[in-house]
Amino acid sequence: MNSSPNSDFAASIPATELRAAALHWLAVSDAAAKVAGVGAMAAAWRGGVLTLESGAVLTATATIPGRPQQPELVPPREVGHRSMASLEGRAAMIHALAHIEFNAINLALDAIWRFAGMPDDYYADWLQVAAEEAYHFDLLARHLQTLGFAYGDFSAHNSLWELTEKTGHDIVARMALVPRTMEARGLDASPRMRAKLAQAGDLPAAEILDIILRDEIGHVAIGNRWYGWLCKERQLEPLATFAALALQYRAPAMRGPFNLEARRAAGFTEQELIALEQGF
Repeated sequence: MNSSPNSDFAASIPATELRAAALHWLAVSDAAAKVAGVGAMAAAWRGGVLTLESGAVLTATATIPGRPQQPELVPPREVGHRSMASLEGRAAMIHALAHIEFNAINLALDAIWRFAGMPDDYYADWLQVAAEEAYHFDLLARHLQTLGFAYGDFSAHNSLWELTEKTGHDIVARMALVPRTMEARGLDASPRMRAKLAQAGDLPAAEILDIILRDEIGHVAIGNRWYGWLCKERQLEPLATFAALALQYRAPAMRGPFNLEARRAAGFTEQELIALEQGF
């Protein structure tokens, strides 16, 4: 007897509840398996296979996040910087981008399982982010292979996940400082990186960055949406709260030039953009 699409989705995931499935894939260390699993999870949600228990309190029983043994994680200042004029230099930049996307998969999955009691749309939003980050990672990893390299061949740093971990007990801090700060930095950096890759003749990589920038605007918008929702629910003034959280958690300083067009598209207010340019 032929299986239905929904039963195929169900066979691809280890749990039938969205947040439990997210926790499972967060713990998976193999990058390709994680990417495939997140895709199956998103398809299962769209197919109506997964339920959602938003109020359930979950506990991680495995080490999170799961990640492969390589790349070696080093402090940011120890990550090697190579000339874009060389093949290896271009590969190193693409590897760095792939590592950011791998971490972004994990932070989206963490946002799903860790924080209970949010509206259903919150979990659906972060599942969309996880699936798109998995797609971005796959694009970059495949392109890296065409250059003769693989994910794990270069060292990388862990700053994005470190801030994700620091804010694990406070959803307001998480929404304020991870999507709206760390990921928003990518909106600013993307045009410059794209130009460098295009100038070096790597048009396929430049086109991948176009896809990533388009989707990342949406991801930062999701962070803005839920940060604003939380501030309203808790009667917090958004700008002052953000400044206090950035100081409390020692978030990286925001340095220009800023991609104001992309930030506006992602939902930052004019007041926020003025504060950003003034260094808060």
